Amino acid sequence: MADENSTATNEFERSPVEAGALKGPGKFWGMYAGEHAAGTEFMIGPLFLAAGASLQDLLIGLLLGNLLAVLTWRYLVVPIAMSKRMTLYYQLERIAGGSVVKLYNFINGLLFCFLAGCMVTVSASAIGVPFGIFYDTPEAVFGLGAPSFTVLVLIVGAVMAIVAAYGYETVARVANVAAPWMIAVFAACGMVALYQMEATSLSALSEGKFWTDAVTFVQEKNGAQSFGFWQIVVFAWLCNGAMHFGMADLSIFRFAKNKSSGWAPSIGMFLGHYMAWICAALLLAALIKTNPEQTLNSAGGVQADPGRLAWFALGWVGIICVVVAGWTTANPTVYRAGLAFQGMAPGSKRFTMTLIAGLVATIAGIFPNLSGKLLGFVGTYGTVLGPMGAIIFVDYWLLRKTKQDELATRTGSSFNWIVLVAWLVPVAIGLYFIFGQGKFAAYLVIPCWIGSAILYILLNKIANKA
Repeated sequence: MADENSTATNEFERSPVEAGALKGPGKFWGMYAGEHAAGTEFMIGPLFLAAGASLQDLLIGLLLGNLLAVLTWRYLVVPIAMSKRMTLYYQLERIAGGSVVKLYNFINGLLFCFLAGCMVTVSASAIGVPFGIFYDTPEAVFGLGAPSFTVLVLIVGAVMAIVAAYGYETVARVANVAAPWMIAVFAACGMVALYQMEATSLSALSEGKFWTDAVTFVQEKNGAQSFGFWQIVVFAWLCNGAMHFGMADLSIFRFAKNKSSGWAPSIGMFLGHYMAWICAALLLAALIKTNPEQTLNSAGGVQADPGRLAWFALGWVGIICVVVAGWTTANPTVYRAGLAFQGMAPGSKRFTMTLIAGLVATIAGIFPNLSGKLLGFVGTYGTVLGPMGAIIFVDYWLLRKTKQDELATRTGSSFNWIVLVAWLVPVAIGLYFIFGQGKFAAYLVIPCWIGSAILYILLNKIANKA
């Protein structure tokens, strides 16, 4: 007889996933397709163009970076996820103790809520276009849009929170249904954009004038910027650094029945973070060529308005795609945030915590300017959350051999100071370079990850000798 863990609202948050609850590869392929060929793509793709990336660098750099991301998921995350079958948060509690994990979960949940909030904004930007309610980025980072747009965000956020609260099965079902159609629409967006720019011949494509003209227009309005090849590679690899290097997707792959599920991120990376990013960038280039005034915000700068870009390319089909795309990104992100908040109060219900996460995400979504900060944000949250994945890595692959793993559980401690120091010191240094020295955020993910791993090993040796 199944126990209470098998109910729809209790998903093994504080115990290993049971054999009867494991899921086949199809659930993961659908979810990763839906999550990564989704709302962020409508925002991030145009930001590459706006930042001055060349088309050649974009095509090759995204190919290499996304390949590295897939390999990281498959060989870093999946072996631990399938061995332990625990959420990230419960694993950390067993290593670091409840006090440390509550701090981590709070930061983790807030960052996930910010990302989900951006997707709430994306979906609202699409719903408003046919009704004359437009997304507009105010000068202030925390400036509000029009009251009507704020109301749209509140409605969209409420619906997304309710869907995510019903659990992984519901989230995966939504993604499975939506993903194939969305991928087709993204491809159509790219083809329509090329047609609108009359870039339909090999010579026009190879010349790339349609792209360079668009970059010139943006930089005349927004100021000169550059985004080089290695920036593109590192961004594509580490924009999901919190999910793979940071081990957040242990919470997802703990349900995997076999290792082949670990290749599922590839559909999201190559159809979402490759094809969809490029097609979304082409939408902005096409609108600049055909209707440049529609790309400008109230301050006269070029903005990436997902709803408007899709509307001028595909009409109602484009609008529906943006809405669903935002939905399929926000749902699993709010689900993860709910697990994080539940980790702060282990006796709480995941359903309730997910609704709270949805509320926080919706509040973030009412500030339109935040969604335009994605290129920097995803690197920053990888820098902050990624190093804790290094601690899990060391604990599983090195300390387990000497039976010094899961130290908090072994000693009955609620506070493992070694974990706190090994996590926060590299993160503090990384944040200094990002905000104090202006370094590209994604560059700091791996150095901070390695720094945490080394520091965790050294501090454990010192503690054992004491």
